Amino acid sequence: MTYDLVGSINPKITLCRPICWKWHRKCGHQWAVACAVSLQWATREDELQNTNLGMKYFWLLALLATLFLAPLTGRAQIDTTRGRYYQPRFRQVTVQRDVEFAQATTFLGRTQTLYMDVYQPAGDTVRRRPLIVLAHEGGFLTGTRDDAIMTALCTRLAKLGYVTASIDYRLYFFPFDTVGIGRAAVRATQDMRAAIRFFRHDAATARKYRVHPQYIFVGGSSAGGFMSLLTAYMDKPAEVPAYLGLADLGGLEGTGGNPRYSSRPRGVVNMCGALADLRWLQPGDVPVCNIHGTRDGLIPYSKGHVGSPLPAQRVYGGGAISARATAVGVPNVLRRLRGAGHVPYSVEPVYLDTVFTTARDFLRPLLGAGAPGPLLAAALKPQPRAVALLVPRRVLLVKPLSLESRLVPVVSIPQAAASDSSQFAPSNSNEQQSARPPEPSLPPTNPASEPVPNNAPASTSKPR
Repeated sequence: MTYDLVGSINPKITLCRPICWKWHRKCGHQWAVACAVSLQWATREDELQNTNLGMKYFWLLALLATLFLAPLTGRAQIDTTRGRYYQPRFRQVTVQRDVEFAQATTFLGRTQTLYMDVYQPAGDTVRRRPLIVLAHEGGFLTGTRDDAIMTALCTRLAKLGYVTASIDYRLYFFPFDTVGIGRAAVRATQDMRAAIRFFRHDAATARKYRVHPQYIFVGGSSAGGFMSLLTAYMDKPAEVPAYLGLADLGGLEGTGGNPRYSSRPRGVVNMCGALADLRWLQPGDVPVCNIHGTRDGLIPYSKGHVGSPLPAQRVYGGGAISARATAVGVPNVLRRLRGAGHVPYSVEPVYLDTVFTTARDFLRPLLGAGAPGPLLAAALKPQPRAVALLVPRRVLLVKPLSLESRLVPVVSIPQAAASDSSQFAPSNSNEQQSARPPEPSLPPTNPASEPVPNNAPASTSKPR
């Protein structure tokens, strides 16, 4: 006997066909299939006599639950209404310190337990929240997860509604050369990936931290910036230089636990970090926010070398990373800290405010479903500010006094210069000398090198 999904040659089932198609129009194809299958199982009397009835109802309920819950899970999003994740919605933050998230092997071959501090908004009732995993600075030699910068950023972002975590990672390396520091960077990146997997495992099991597994971001300062960039973009074993011995280190993911879960972040906040190879950044990669001082003497803003006491390693800073991201179509934001050196926010609070607001504005548009669209560029790309144009004024050029002459000839530049603006007409001998002496430190200005804007208002004064 042959059956189809919405009917059969059994007259009892055939009579139910209109009901199924009515459900199809109302609730969609999935409910029509479920209705038809349930009607078939309920009316096939010859099968029910030979099969355990309880098992059939069990599988029926499982089928209905799968059809109903699967679409809802895929469409879950982050609620950004009422200013959440942009304005401080919470006054207090709870901090859970010394949360163990992994165990890893140090460069000496010993086992190290890695801890993190988890910051959560106090009194929050949202069931699934975005997470930001941050890593401190220190050149893979020093630093702690509770330093002032990490504490301030984690606290301020948690007041917006995020869950934030400042993590430990393995420090120290030997020998002190390019290979040693490269292997240290790989080990630290493995630790950041282990932290991401820890939270994804928790989201799938205990849900203690109520983190949304699809909205996990990474970031860091200096060495932590290197880690966050490597976590997002060095995602193929072939991209790791062979001399680092990736297999001996445990591969890209390391041995930090929860291997069944992904360590891919949704976005990167890089503060004064760099990449060793721009080719790691490919089309389709996650968005990146780069915050970098233009006069950084340690990690170059554009491109240069690091590790002067060591065999120098060529790296590409925030400016070059953003240029590469734009070229390959990866959404990105570049915040130039003009005239600033390395990690200026560690000494100047105003720079820390800039870092916080830049990260906040970068992250919030990414809290939606699917890939970030034009909203990211519209909300984050800084627009050029209007520049005030100085109205051209008359300039008096005074010839220095000499022993032979005590008279100072004065010339004036007309407001509307002739085609050859380098030719000045001599002034009238009755014109008085300017009461204000010229600035000796300023050289004479060649008007030809500074053209007057076409839309500048014409002066009504005339040379005497």
